[in-house]
Amino acid sequence: MSLKRWSAFFLLPSAFCLLPSGSCLYAADKKLTEDDRVEILRGLMAEYATVKVSLPRSKKPLPFDSAGTWDKQAWAEAGKEFGPAARVGDQVQLTRVTIEGDKILLEINGGMKGKGRWYDHVQVGMGGSTAPISTQQNSNAPSGTNMAILFNKPIPAIKAADLKKMLAPVLEFEKQTATENYVEKLPEPVQKAIKANKAIEGMDRDQVLLALGKPRHKERNVSADGAEMEDWIYGDPPGKITFVTFTGSKVTGIKEAYADVGGSTAAPLPVR
Repeated sequence: MSLKRWSAFFLLPSAFCLLPSGSCLYAADKKLTEDDRVEILRGLMAEYATVKVSLPRSKKPLPFDSAGTWDKQAWAEAGKEFGPAARVGDQVQLTRVTIEGDKILLEINGGMKGKGRWYDHVQVGMGGSTAPISTQQNSNAPSGTNMAILFNKPIPAIKAADLKKMLAPVLEFEKQTATENYVEKLPEPVQKAIKANKAIEGMDRDQVLLALGKPRHKERNVSADGAEMEDWIYGDPPGKITFVTFTGSKVTGIKEAYADVGGSTAAPLPVR
């Protein structure tokens, strides 16, 4: 792929957004970036936690203020109407995380929609693949519910660890995350690359997302021999731009180039 063909792409204004209306956040100081979003999803999805206060079932997300407080009366009324989702000491799991303009929605134990052994069917995925969540550590809570972390303003730059501390009055999370458990089982070169925030040949899409986060742009192509290829582009001018090429499901090439303010790229840099 010619690097020059991307020159026009890098001329997009910094405030331009390719996401649906309402999905782009522009805080007064530091805004939540796409990398922040990926880190939050990666750090919270499929995580287990021990319940510290009674969690009621609720059709509407239980409101939880980002200051670490919650409307105890509203929670109690939901409990009277729908019953408990989890009691103090129960173990629960986050089965969906949704980031909106001024709040983060958490689905716990599959929400209210399911009956029976919901955790046998939950899947988690990044990129184009999904995999069943391990049931070796099943929740012992009877049901599910939903919660909303309310910021009452555009969500600032924040990490999953900060959100876990924020939720500490109601949920105590395990020290090692599901992502850390997954990374530890990967081949050593892949582990080192992820920890160094680098992509290497042989990685799949999930592993590249863990290493580099969501790409700024994607482009699909077909090689001369008919193989399907996809390029993931990272970085902003002026500065280093990284091109990660997939053939099928695996990384087959990595190129780096420097892009100036106008967006034009220089010759590829050697990849270390």
